[in-house]
Amino acid sequence: DRAQFVSDDYKALAYSDTRLPIGCGQFMWTPLEEGRILQFLQLKPSDSVLEVGTGSGFFTALIAQLSLNVISIEYFAELSTLAGSRLKAAGLQNVNLQCGDASHGWKLADRIDVIVLTASCQQVPEDYLHALKVGGHLVAITGQAPAMHVQRITRTGEWQWQTENLFETVVAPLVHAETKPEFNF
Repeated sequence: DRAQFVSDDYKALAYSDTRLPIGCGQFMWTPLEEGRILQFLQLKPSDSVLEVGTGSGFFTALIAQLSLNVISIEYFAELSTLAGSRLKAAGLQNVNLQCGDASHGWKLADRIDVIVLTASCQQVPEDYLHALKVGGHLVAITGQAPAMHVQRITRTGEWQWQTENLFETVVAPLVHAETKPEFNF
């Protein structure tokens, strides 16, 4: 239930198609965005998933229901703690929450099947591309407002990746993600 992952002030709006504040200046995706991204992740019950940006924990819960396990990284300790209690209350035990700065990559014990970045970046950090298993894929939002692209990048070989642009949207950038300097006259 999405309402279990929002504050009491927003429970009545839990299913409205609007971004809801979750604290620390962060917002939940809309239900439509969550549904579309979840569809594009093409999760299988055998998949190990890395999620960058736990947020409220709701999208993490959706991923956990459809995959073998999830490692979810959150920059803000307060959000990670709150998400952890919500995930525990939902009975999900296949989620490993970690806290830290994953704006440029995250050290993993082994390559992973699926990666999802829940905030935008100018371009996908190369460390994430190399963290994918061959045949694995990554969904990320890249570019700058007013037109960012949701992309699915599939690793097709040891040094090959195929990129698909799925749709356009605008979301906040990853904390500490590098931005390209703007040209000024």
